[in-house]
Amino acid sequence: MAGLRRSDFGSDVSDPPGSAGSPRLSPLLRDAAQGERRRDAAARRRRRRRRILIGVPFLAALLWAIVSYATWMLQPTSEPWNVRSVEWVRHKVPLGNPIVDEIERVYYNLNTPKKGGPQLKALPAVGLSHLAVGRMLAVQARSHASPWPPPIKPIFPHPLSGEGVWKPTGPPVNGGPPVLVTTFRTELDYPRIVAYVAWFDHTRTEIAYYPGRYEPPSAAVRGPMMVPYSQRGRLLATFNAGFTATDINNGSTVNGRVNEPLTDGNATLVGYRDGRIDIVKWSGGSNAGPDVAWTRQSLRPIVWNGRLNPDLNDNPDSPEWGYSLGHATRVWRTGVGVDRRGNLFFVAADDQTVITLAKILQHIGAVRAMQFDINPEWHTLISYTHAHGLVPRLVEPQDQQSPDRYLVPDDRDFFAVYRRLSGPITVPFR
Repeated sequence: MAGLRRSDFGSDVSDPPGSAGSPRLSPLLRDAAQGERRRDAAARRRRRRRRILIGVPFLAALLWAIVSYATWMLQPTSEPWNVRSVEWVRHKVPLGNPIVDEIERVYYNLNTPKKGGPQLKALPAVGLSHLAVGRMLAVQARSHASPWPPPIKPIFPHPLSGEGVWKPTGPPVNGGPPVLVTTFRTELDYPRIVAYVAWFDHTRTEIAYYPGRYEPPSAAVRGPMMVPYSQRGRLLATFNAGFTATDINNGSTVNGRVNEPLTDGNATLVGYRDGRIDIVKWSGGSNAGPDVAWTRQSLRPIVWNGRLNPDLNDNPDSPEWGYSLGHATRVWRTGVGVDRRGNLFFVAADDQTVITLAKILQHIGAVRAMQFDINPEWHTLISYTHAHGLVPRLVEPQDQQSPDRYLVPDDRDFFAVYRRLSGPITVPFR
């Protein structure tokens, strides 16, 4: 065996594949290796193209989102960043509106108020102290000023201390209180729901309506978008306005100029130049007459001649009474009404349907009433004192707005309540 030679077996048996002794197989193997390398390179190119095809649109979408969000958030606004962010998703992101609606629907369904539960032991404090109230009553008695509105009759058989009892928010004007506030529980089935109510004496106050930064969208005069500095010395209160102009063609006018055309049939809060306040079913065309200082519409009346509108319904998807967050039935709602003497009520309450809101306004003495803005971002009732400079105070709980709202430019339109001056009423923009 040791003497065997290489040639005895043939070179293609003993030579390992690819060795120098296999000249006929080497080109085949090289071709196979090159083919494998070409296939690997082609596969890498395909994977790279797929990554590019996926990555470029993703990067483009990400770049668009960054630019769009930054542009949206850098616009002047009074909204808190979280509300502003949600509004960006709702208005700018494809399918953002149904996504936000579904998230809100789940949240509000999980947080729907339950019937029953423990009773409140005390109501939130509003207005001035009992001592200040006593002093004002004494001043009113000496001046023979007109009486206060009657206390609101409690719903519960055992009322809490101060329930439905009016309190002033500032000093008297002409011997009487220009602004009164109170709280009361609204439904036996929901003992923890509290309504916050304000009453404005039309003989001692004058009310002005101001456009905000974006609402109404076509303001004839945008104005200061806040309470003018020159008027703050007589400022008594501020409160939010109604649904936006695009909801159901809600028109408004100021000083004889049209912001958005008035729509026939809509409930319309009217401030007359002689100081009267009223709620009417509008039928006067797109503008108001020369005897009107301002008008603001918001849907149809919810109380008329002391009776609830029979068309009211609790359908959360019904646009005629406004869309609520998450299409929830019970949300924060606000409304205004006038009493038999022509004075104005403002109401803000959480966990309300449009029907329960109408019942509140009817219960407190409104003979005509209309719904204003709803949902937790927008309700705002602020009173002001002047003993140590202008001091604002939120009357109702509101963690999404500052007490300084309306003392700085705001996105939405609003109302300012002033101490009454002599002469005809106009809206002061300076």
